[in-house]
Amino acid sequence: MRAMFRSLSGYNYRVWAAGALVSNVGTWMQRTAQDWLVLTVLTDNDAVAVGLVMALQFGPLLLLLPITGLVADRFDQRRILMTTQALMGILGLTLGILTVTGTVQLWHVYVFAALLGCVAAFDAPARQAFVSQLVVGPNLSNAVALNSASFSAARMIGPAVAGLLTVIVGAGWVFMINAASFAAVLVSLGFLRLSELTPTTRAPKKRGDLAGGFRYVAGRPDIIMIFAMIFLVGTFGLNFSLFIATMARVEFGAGAAEFGVLSSVMAIGSITGALLSAQREKPRFRFLIISTGVFAVGCVIAALAPSLVTFAIALVLVGLAAQTFMVTANGLVQLTTDSAVRGRVMAIFLAIFMGGTPVGAPIVGWVANELGPRYALGVGAAAGVAALLVGVTWMVRSQHLRLRFTERRLRVTHDGDAIAIALQVGESTAQR
Repeated sequence: MRAMFRSLSGYNYRVWAAGALVSNVGTWMQRTAQDWLVLTVLTDNDAVAVGLVMALQFGPLLLLLPITGLVADRFDQRRILMTTQALMGILGLTLGILTVTGTVQLWHVYVFAALLGCVAAFDAPARQAFVSQLVVGPNLSNAVALNSASFSAARMIGPAVAGLLTVIVGAGWVFMINAASFAAVLVSLGFLRLSELTPTTRAPKKRGDLAGGFRYVAGRPDIIMIFAMIFLVGTFGLNFSLFIATMARVEFGAGAAEFGVLSSVMAIGSITGALLSAQREKPRFRFLIISTGVFAVGCVIAALAPSLVTFAIALVLVGLAAQTFMVTANGLVQLTTDSAVRGRVMAIFLAIFMGGTPVGAPIVGWVANELGPRYALGVGAAAGVAALLVGVTWMVRSQHLRLRFTERRLRVTHDGDAIAIALQVGESTAQR
């Protein structure tokens, strides 16, 4: 148990983690209430509208990619986070006022989703890179996993609370609460011991800065392969709000409270996956491969679920596999990237991971509208299978993956040299 939470031994990371948890709960509350507002109040169960909101919220991560990563590498990441968190709080407050007063319209939600996406595009790479200032050395991979566990815990708490509050007081007050939650991060950033922050190598000013992250990734075939898997799963498989909302409403005739509970149930699996990843000393590529296969199976089971209860059980498996995949991919990329370009590389990571939503969410929403939400989950399963094939193909070609029967037992062998060497380089860079 101590190994699982070892990065919390540092004061700065404890303070940061506490503030981030509160803020993440508020964020998931808003996402849940926002999706339900669009689906049931502002439209007549229009899954495409929900997909469009998701696209507008995550699209800026892709469009602003060359700038946001460079900003994270060039400027003080703590100050960046203080600015972005304050702006996101203001946006949440304004949308809450519009909703509470009954003046909110669908186009308002579209505009605020886009504005929030622009701010989050600068917040995300700075947040990812900032962890290396709070935790260094062998505890960094644990901190990355605990960040994901915190996010998943918020996913379990936030939607359930949001579902109940949406029924009792309405979505507008949920937005207001989310706005207040950003104060927790601002307070935690203010209480950090600046003298204990680990200085990182700042990117020097030179021509071609914007393309520096792309050049670095171009020389890392292992990262390119991981990004390909992330694109497939993130674009077509991780549209959980859309999957759960449409299945709950259309297939099972459930309301806002059940929608929130289903989102929280899936987070049980997500937390389990994140904590199991935190217990491991290093991220392992084989877990990236295995998790995509399990994710595909989980989506198939969820699509075929005959009742709300069996659907909820399937979501636990989906959440566990998805979180294992995300934490492992994040850890492999972050731990093996040089600190001088980490912000730009993580911006590319996030742009592919979340920026694919503008492509995938409307498509999956259309499938849900035209064929039904069960077929939309089938798209997610197909994405998991495709990512599995990409990973296995790379392992066969680059790591000489082989299946052999030895002493009547099936054994899997591979070299693993590229990942091992990259991890060692990443660790030595972090320790410097």
